Amino acid sequence: MDGVAEARSAYEARAWSRAFELYGAAGELDADDLDRYAIAAMLAGRMDEYYAIRERAYEQQLAQGDLLGAAGAALWAGMQRMASGDVVVGGGWLSRAARLIEEDGTDSIPAAVLGMSRAFTVDDLEQAVAISAEAVAAGRRLGSSDLVGLALHQQGLLLLQSGRTADGLAKLDEAMVELNSGSLSPMVTGIVYCGAISGCWTVYELTRATEWTAAMTRWCESQPELANFTGECKVRRAELKQLRGAWTDARADLARVSSADVDVWAAGCAAYVRGNLDRLQGRFSEAEECFSESGRLGYDPQPGLALLRLAQGSVEAAAAMIRRCLAEGQDDAKRVEVTYAATEILLVVGDTEAATCAADDLNKLADKCRTSIVHALDAQAQTMLRLAEGRPDAALTPARSALRRWVELHAPYQEARTRLLIADACRALGDTESAERESVTAAQLFEQLGAVPDLKLDHQLLSPREVEVLRLVATGATNRAIAARLVLSERTVDRHVSNIFTKLGVSSRSAATAYGLEHKLV
Repeated sequence: MDGVAEARSAYEARAWSRAFELYGAAGELDADDLDRYAIAAMLAGRMDEYYAIRERAYEQQLAQGDLLGAAGAALWAGMQRMASGDVVVGGGWLSRAARLIEEDGTDSIPAAVLGMSRAFTVDDLEQAVAISAEAVAAGRRLGSSDLVGLALHQQGLLLLQSGRTADGLAKLDEAMVELNSGSLSPMVTGIVYCGAISGCWTVYELTRATEWTAAMTRWCESQPELANFTGECKVRRAELKQLRGAWTDARADLARVSSADVDVWAAGCAAYVRGNLDRLQGRFSEAEECFSESGRLGYDPQPGLALLRLAQGSVEAAAAMIRRCLAEGQDDAKRVEVTYAATEILLVVGDTEAATCAADDLNKLADKCRTSIVHALDAQAQTMLRLAEGRPDAALTPARSALRRWVELHAPYQEARTRLLIADACRALGDTESAERESVTAAQLFEQLGAVPDLKLDHQLLSPREVEVLRLVATGATNRAIAARLVLSERTVDRHVSNIFTKLGVSSRSAATAYGLEHKLV
């Protein structure tokens, strides 16, 4: 068997590193083998070589007078560079492709791919969706499964971005049907898998995310030499495990993603998720390191870092961070995280007005995404607001709605947090038996998860701001003095003191102080 035949055999066996090495030693290659060589390089994680091979294919096919072949090589070089953030060089390669396609003048796959790429250059989302639909039609007309799969998944992502969640998910479903048919090339299969799963996470559609992540995991594990696309698969799998309380398993998945991986985004996201797990389990110094690594790799460590500061008692630092985050533009998935965290943090510092604005923003996102997890977070935020406003009776309806959703989602940490909110409402309404039952259940869940900070706050769950107020009460300071010290309104301090009395089951400042001393809170 000659070198090219061996390389083709390795390619068909999905032995990407071996195929790459064999093609590299084979000498002269035709257009099809250059395409396989480039794909093998990409899937083996050899991105510099991938670009060099695409450029070699461009020059070779141009010299042979194959305008569309050269355009195709230029398109893949340009689109991949654009996707990796190299907009200037990527744009240059796309311009080369456009010139050749115009010179050829026929209805071709490269022409349709170039048309599809225009969806990312227009400002109007509906126009971008229409461009993607045209590309789907062109792919079917020209018999290109790769183009159909890419265009359907692009159309789905754009529809999700425009707020048309049901339509967007339907298009992603269609893209996955194309993928499951086995007709897509290995590189396009990886792109569609990653895009579809990422799209589900933008609206927190976890049923599809779970199913497709499991399928992608099987696809990745069937190719031991696969180095690209694997990072995001591991991170998404870990996020699902974290949500469902399998924190040890989540850590194991995240440990297999490092900054040395091809996918820097995945490495940064993995560091962020590890930081959140460390924060939830009380490993604050480790969380600090993870959030630093996340930021170094270009992945925003918020709102996890702000929540870490809150857990450490640095409430003003947490508030400053989250206010800055609220002022920034983010995609919907990040915005859901930020607005929920902002509601909690801003209530702790007594800024009810800003917390209400954040919760209103989250409510709009819930209406846009229309998925169970975002509705649950929205209901939980509304519960926190109503409790802070002294309306425990009004808090129970959204709290029950959130609890039902978290139980259905098998999300034990958020279930426990919601049960504590229900306990607070019941206690404020004089139903101490129900409050105790919910508190005990929450404590059991926290203990199973190893959520040390939540356990340390006791089942009464004094917030960090309430602990701060309690410490000043213990010094003998009046509410007016406490308000001046913490730069709060006296009315806000009055409410904090009242909440402390209710949660601790005491009726005087001296009794609250005694409780704080006994439980090492002051």
